[in-house]
Amino acid sequence: MSTETLEKSEQEVAEVKKPKEALLSKKRKELLSNPLDEDNPITIQVLGICSALAVTVALKPTLVMAIAVTAVLVLANVVISALRNTIPNRIRIIVQLVVVASLVAIVDQVLKAYSYDVWKELSVFIGLIITNCIVMGRLEAFALGNKPWDALLDGLGNSFGYAWIILAIAFFRELFGSGKLFGMQVLPDSYIGNGVMMSPAGACILLGILIWVVRSRSGYVED
Repeated sequence: MSTETLEKSEQEVAEVKKPKEALLSKKRKELLSNPLDEDNPITIQVLGICSALAVTVALKPTLVMAIAVTAVLVLANVVISALRNTIPNRIRIIVQLVVVASLVAIVDQVLKAYSYDVWKELSVFIGLIITNCIVMGRLEAFALGNKPWDALLDGLGNSFGYAWIILAIAFFRELFGSGKLFGMQVLPDSYIGNGVMMSPAGACILLGILIWVVRSRSGYVED
């Protein structure tokens, strides 16, 4: 028996003896919880900024955008993880783009069929999910090296981390910008509205405040 065959057999035996990790072990729970705060993709990693500034004028389109990104990221993570041992390293980026583009096309058509007004409002930003740094970053950094279940949890964690930030920005922009939430009047009819909150500058200000708050709470410091 060759040395290579012997080493392979020993590795297989070690894997069999190794106890299975719980479905929601401490390590796996951190895949869900860390992106919500101390490793948030927007406030800590500074990814996905474009959509955080562009689609957060109102809560409804922002919520739809969050759901769309969650669907694409989770499914893409699982697919790439399942195929990780069959994808040649030299074409991995191309494969990732094909998977993400296919999922985005499906999401785009579903939105067009069932929520046409929101689809028109989001327009090009749905298509830009293909190049969203969070999606491509998680595929490259995590899905390619981990099992599908872990990839699913990582996708959910980062999606929720992305979602709560853009929803928080949209909440304050719509409330103080137009006095409404989900299109319903909340503040008195006499409220004029803050034009700054309806502009990209308002989104930048709110995002800057959120980054400061989250980083202060987590103690994060740039290297």
